[in-house]
Amino acid sequence: MQLHLDTYGAYLHVREELFEIVYKDEQSGKKQKKQISAKKIKSIWMGEGTALSSNAVRLALENNVDIVFLDFSGSPLGRVWHSKLGSTTLIRKKQLMASMGEQATAFTKQWIMEKMENQALFLISLGKHRKRSKLLIEERVAKIRRLRELVGYQEDGSLADLAESIRGREGTASRLYFQTLSRLLPEQHRFEGRSFRPAKDAFNAFLNYVYGILYSRTEKALVLSGIDPFVGFFHRDDYNHKSMVMDFIEPFRIFGDRVVFKLFSGKRINKSHYTIISSGVRLEKEGKKMLVDSFNKHMETEKIRYRNRNQVRSNVMLLRAHEFAQSLLKEEL
Repeated sequence: MQLHLDTYGAYLHVREELFEIVYKDEQSGKKQKKQISAKKIKSIWMGEGTALSSNAVRLALENNVDIVFLDFSGSPLGRVWHSKLGSTTLIRKKQLMASMGEQATAFTKQWIMEKMENQALFLISLGKHRKRSKLLIEERVAKIRRLRELVGYQEDGSLADLAESIRGREGTASRLYFQTLSRLLPEQHRFEGRSFRPAKDAFNAFLNYVYGILYSRTEKALVLSGIDPFVGFFHRDDYNHKSMVMDFIEPFRIFGDRVVFKLFSGKRINKSHYTIISSGVRLEKEGKKMLVDSFNKHMETEKIRYRNRNQVRSNVMLLRAHEFAQSLLKEEL
């Protein structure tokens, strides 16, 4: 399970080698306590206004549980975990070499094309129960798949020479995709394209928050597989920018898209879940809890078919990261 602390004043410490959460019940105002075995936890997410003890950090490190500190939008500010590097440093050497050659182009095209196909497949699935929108969806899917083909047709070469055309086609496909999602939502929740920090609407606020959690999961999968999250292929190499996380996450953004769209299309979101502020929209505690619970279920309980086996989505991400690392090891330095 993922332990998510988001109640202001919540405190995590250790009692009898168990994690104990101390928090105030909002309705009764009374102090509550809850104990959880470290063996049952994969990650601990610390929201704003929460705290933990040094013993809680120690217990987490001993059980290979990473602690992630989140900002108000759900994006990871930093994390604490054991000091051992995942796998061999040879993987990192190969990754660096790959980033400067045609192999980076091949991986980038693969990830971007998979992202675009996932978008098309999601729209097709939504069209099965929306006959009035069938023509719109078919038109948009055809355009997205055409853009995907154009990315695939590009000759392998220097990513520096091809990045702009790949980025342009991917960006056009994403605009078509999100425009279509907006049209399929209840009218009160429709939005004008993607917006980031701060989000201009509730849908984007939820999407930004779930992407933040997904970034954290992606980074963990990469590090456990021996991949350096900072050495990317496609995204910029700015100071302190985890460009490989941004690269590798692309095919998996659909996990967050599905959860957020289901919440909005199912009319589970109401005005108590977010607040409109002067600069945009901010999620409230109730909204964050609903989103995190739904996303954890999507990632840790529901299964999909991968490599002829039924796997939870979090395992698929880790398997894909290991496969990426192994493919790097097969290349000659």
